[in-house]
Amino acid sequence: MIFAQITDFHLKCDGQLLRDVLDSAATLKAAVQHLNGLDPRPDLVFATGDLVNHPDENTYQALREQLDEIEMPVYALPGNHDDRDMMRSTFGDLGYLPRDGEFLHYTIEDHRLRFIALDTVVPGSVGGEMCAHRLAWLEDRLAEEPARPTVIVMHHPPFVSGLSFMDRYAFAGGEAMEAVVRRYPSVERVIAGHMHRDITTRWGGTIASTSASLVFQMSLDLNQDAASSFVLEPPVCSLFRWTEDLGLTGYTSPIGDFEPRRTFDSQQPEPN
Repeated sequence: MIFAQITDFHLKCDGQLLRDVLDSAATLKAAVQHLNGLDPRPDLVFATGDLVNHPDENTYQALREQLDEIEMPVYALPGNHDDRDMMRSTFGDLGYLPRDGEFLHYTIEDHRLRFIALDTVVPGSVGGEMCAHRLAWLEDRLAEEPARPTVIVMHHPPFVSGLSFMDRYAFAGGEAMEAVVRRYPSVERVIAGHMHRDITTRWGGTIASTSASLVFQMSLDLNQDAASSFVLEPPVCSLFRWTEDLGLTGYTSPIGDFEPRRTFDSQQPEPN
């Protein structure tokens, strides 16, 4: 199977540009067209948080209208810019979000690969958390099918990224979550957003990664005193392909016009 991840839309519908330079509605529209144009198409798409820049009902309605244009199932989860109640109101009719309870956790069970979506939001905070209640829920879900290949999906990454200006917003409960995940070798990968940059690391006995954003990307500055900054690199969709024999492989699919494919002609001599 193939699945896609898009993240950190920071959708604005007030006519203002994001960070005074980006039309986030246009970038989301381009992502929808990109996903619909993929061949083969993904079986499903995850929208991993920071779906809107400032939560309000009109923006969430515009978000829903855009995501409904994607021609495969889309599963959303909250980021620190999102509002849980508005997300329930916006996506509740689709059936995957819990109707009650504090957190928007859920599982997707109808594929050979199992997905566990986590709500890592701490209201009013930039950083995320896996508290004792959330960790217990995760362990219960993993224990239900301990041998089934599983992907954990979340907004905040549970690892230290090396981008010091992002790591200052610490993820609480990361070590405890790592211990839980390590007990379940069936976890193929942990995917997250939030960082506005592709990052991959070994974590919890598996692979953990973040996807770049649909809008701006955080500057790749590994100096420990790096100032917070962003760059206008291309928006990105992450793709993952899973097979029973090879497991999970990840890819980066930039969104934009990069001209048609150019074939290699074996009849032409190599240039000098």
